[in-house]
Amino acid sequence: MNEQFTLLPGSDPATQSNTPPPADGPPAPLADRMRPLSLDQFSGQSHLLGAGSTLRSAIDRQQLHSMIFWGPPGTGKTTLARMLAVQCDAAFISLSAVLAGVKDIRAAVASARETYQTEGIRTVLFVDEVHRFNKSQQDAFLPHIEDGTFFFVGATTENPSFALNNALLSRVRVYVLKHLQVSEIENIIRGALTDEQRGLGTQKVQASDEVINQLARAADGDGRRSLVLLELGADVSELQSDGSRRITQSNVKEVTRDSLRQFDKGGDIFYEQISALHKSVRGSDPDAALYWFCRMIDGGCDPHYIARRVVRMASEDIGNADPRALHLAMDGWTVFERLGSPEGELAIAQAIIYLACAAKSNAAYSAYGAAMEFVRQTGNQDVPVHLRNAPTGFMKDLGYGAEYRYDHSEEDGLSAGQTYFPDGVDAVEFYQPVPRGLEKQIAEKLAFIKQRKLD
Repeated sequence: MNEQFTLLPGSDPATQSNTPPPADGPPAPLADRMRPLSLDQFSGQSHLLGAGSTLRSAIDRQQLHSMIFWGPPGTGKTTLARMLAVQCDAAFISLSAVLAGVKDIRAAVASARETYQTEGIRTVLFVDEVHRFNKSQQDAFLPHIEDGTFFFVGATTENPSFALNNALLSRVRVYVLKHLQVSEIENIIRGALTDEQRGLGTQKVQASDEVINQLARAADGDGRRSLVLLELGADVSELQSDGSRRITQSNVKEVTRDSLRQFDKGGDIFYEQISALHKSVRGSDPDAALYWFCRMIDGGCDPHYIARRVVRMASEDIGNADPRALHLAMDGWTVFERLGSPEGELAIAQAIIYLACAAKSNAAYSAYGAAMEFVRQTGNQDVPVHLRNAPTGFMKDLGYGAEYRYDHSEEDGLSAGQTYFPDGVDAVEFYQPVPRGLEKQIAEKLAFIKQRKLD
């Protein structure tokens, strides 16, 4: 059963967690202790909390509404939900969709209803990882959102359009949280170093501006991760003669040695980055394409996946404007399979650079799509008799292939007037070469063929 966590008005949201440690137990992690005490201490998300913004105005007027916070890990979704309750004098109930079931939802509903009936206090029901709930579990919230039993606040790292039911989405407002900037994370780290009540101030932990910047960059937009790294850095730092600890650059390298950038395989970040890589190649920007390739590799993406997508790019966006692109894309994939990582990744990078610089054409891609749609619309059509083979005497008696003209025996290798579409189906020009690269010559050749067949 999921453990509910309830925070009533007047409690300190910065020192509470879903599973608080016992009084005689170890202190909470630094990232948990350093949760902001007010919205003014909240780092980042100025587009949501800046003066005049919709969310900030609603909070200042204490006019809450149900909402979804969508954003990467460590951007403050949970903390912001707690701050909403505190700023609006509401009770706070937290559930984790990873562990909770319908029974836990019912218990939270009963608690929220009782708090309002006995104390006149509204409740913010926060559901972390709300996308983990199935349809029936999400639907369980709907009547209680509508009758005002609680204000529903969900947090998700997945795109709500795909992860949440339309019925739930229609009853909430979605707010998008962004990665924290390096400067914002530096402020978080400095606050933790100087705070003598909740942070590392009493331990006299010190760090230079260079070290703070190094930690902030290693956090990769994740405020919580920056504090985890800071605490690890303090733990491995050497105790000085004056009782202080100084985190060095070597300490930071040690605690970040095996860490990876944020890269959620199968999630939004994954598809956003591969989309950026594809569009950079299409846009003929080899530098941007190489950047996104390295971002994905640095984040732990399987190079095989990228190699497959590069082959797709070669056909979809370059095609016959430069047929060498497809060969080079396949060669890059083959080299990687033979050499492995990291040596083989260079071959994929070489292919990406070539594709980005190559002449572009989506003529083959468009022609294929148009032809498939035409086939679906026209259905099954018989092969014309003159195009059929006649391997048996019976077929010859039926006239199979009798009127076929062998193109190699015709002038210019073209049998003028001979048709190749089914009888009764007008010829359609699916393939429209672009005036770039090799396709410029292909277009000239097709124009000659077309005119020759009309002669």
